Amino acid sequence: MNILLINRSDYLGGAAIASVRLAGALSEMGHDVRMLVVDHSDDTHARQVATVGTTLGNRYRFLAERLGIFMHNGFSRDTLFKIDTATHGVDVSKHEWVRRADVIVLNWINQAMLSLRSIERLGALGKPIVWTMHDMWNCTGVCHHAYECTAYRQLCRLCPLLGSQGDDLSTRTQQRKRDLYERVPMHFVAVSNWLAQCCRNSALLADKPVSVIANPFPTADFSSAFQGDNPWGVAPETKIMVMGAARLDDTVKGLDILVDTLQYIASEKPALAKRLHLVLYGDLRDRSWLDRLPIDYTYLGYVNDVHSVYAHAHIVLSTSRYESFGYTLVEGMASGCIPVTTGQGGQVDIVNHRINGYVTGSIQPADVAQGIEWAVDTPLERHFLHEEARRKFDSRIIAEQYVRLFEQIID
Repeated sequence: MNILLINRSDYLGGAAIASVRLAGALSEMGHDVRMLVVDHSDDTHARQVATVGTTLGNRYRFLAERLGIFMHNGFSRDTLFKIDTATHGVDVSKHEWVRRADVIVLNWINQAMLSLRSIERLGALGKPIVWTMHDMWNCTGVCHHAYECTAYRQLCRLCPLLGSQGDDLSTRTQQRKRDLYERVPMHFVAVSNWLAQCCRNSALLADKPVSVIANPFPTADFSSAFQGDNPWGVAPETKIMVMGAARLDDTVKGLDILVDTLQYIASEKPALAKRLHLVLYGDLRDRSWLDRLPIDYTYLGYVNDVHSVYAHAHIVLSTSRYESFGYTLVEGMASGCIPVTTGQGGQVDIVNHRINGYVTGSIQPADVAQGIEWAVDTPLERHFLHEEARRKFDSRIIAEQYVRLFEQIID
């Protein structure tokens, strides 16, 4: 089968990582897999990747779309990249790889990779199109996460990210998406049951075909063996807890929930606080968050090899307010760490409460603290946790699910 994946990048962001992993697994199964991007890594890859558009043209489209958003959000930098409109993009419909594809898989195509018009041109070719959704953008007006807003279930207007009154850019973009979905037959894939439910509740995708297929994970690259060489100089009896994100102080990731939880533990459970050492990794633009941590910690910044972090740890923590999937939990689990999560999204597909981890069910400090305490006191076998990750998310297993979907759509 000739399979074409389209994603903005082949190395930057969670969707890029998932796309590359899927491409690799499909290739290993014997399929001819190609990938189109506008942002290409210089690394040599075994897969086939091509860059579309020109450097100057791609830059122009990116800036033009950002300018349009900037003019509608009150010139706010805070929300500039929380919104996408797909008004600008590359026309790839005449590309050789598009023409030879048996099925086209769209992934994260925002920030001027594809416009809605570009996708309509792909639809005109009559080829099966699968659109894998890595956040809520497909079912909202302009946002990637709706937060507490439920307008996407009916009519997007008065968008809190735009600070507008009445019908606005979100209203018009929602209508443009509706028109596209009516004109172009597509099968949508949500990476979690939570995201699929958001789609079913939405005005845009309530009557569209939506399947749930998780993000693929290279389980074989992760070992559950514990590394006891203790690189952070903590006492042997200390439990090391890891939390990571591309950007830790992104509001969605709940760094404030972590701080409040640890302050609660330090105040109400001092014996537990003494048993913990926190390891943080990822970008942190506001370093003052570290000053508020009441327990011993290590901040690593950006790390290339997350497995080397988890191999020395006991617990992997996610305090996200919203999470379409939850890659860090899978990474930690595949390395033998016990996952603790607030369960505010796709994490509940990963963690079975009190079986292979703990789901707090809320973002309240006392509830999250209880989950951490459970993980500290519960001796789960590291190999068992690795197998849980492999059974659910191994790249080969996920690729097989995609192939069955492709065959169903083509038939």
